[in-house]
Amino acid sequence: MTDRRPELVLIRHAPVAVPGRLAGRTDFPARLDPEAVARLQALLPDVAAVISSPAQRCVTTAAAVFPGADVATDARLWEQDFGTYDGALLADLPDLGPLSSEALAAHRWPEGESFSTVCTRVAPALMDAAMRAQTEGPLAVVAHAGVIRAALALVLGHVPGALAFEIAPLSVTRLGVWQGRPVSIRQVNGGGV
Repeated sequence: MTDRRPELVLIRHAPVAVPGRLAGRTDFPARLDPEAVARLQALLPDVAAVISSPAQRCVTTAAAVFPGADVATDARLWEQDFGTYDGALLADLPDLGPLSSEALAAHRWPEGESFSTVCTRVAPALMDAAMRAQTEGPLAVVAHAGVIRAALALVLGHVPGALAFEIAPLSVTRLGVWQGRPVSIRQVNGGGV
């Protein structure tokens, strides 16, 4: 593609190679399927730069999707810290019961962080990326579902509402940038496995 409008091209990493666990800060590797990578690449615009979470599942996904690109990492793009439950089997997670989206966004995992905290942590990194996209053109960010939801919360101006989005592995979410800020949602979950 040759679309050079300023935008953030957010890509969720490929599926983790250790399924059935809460990945969070646990640095599980990615399981890359070359055909799925090729399908995703066909959906992407040409990008000016690539930034990734330091998690190996993100860095290896970035290298596969953008071969030969210089991939910068930004520690602010790590996934939500699920504290004592990080890396746990999904079947072993506690039932939180019925929670409103507001209560879920505020829920802090023991020794971890809440989704609201993730949004606060991630927003400066996304704003920095948006400023670059404004001057350089589309900028790719390879990160996690929680980070992409945080980006959607930034555009929506509503943290709890962003939890309604499911973000598929190896999918693209595109946010329009205006005056150095992400201001519109152009696409959510393009591609995906």
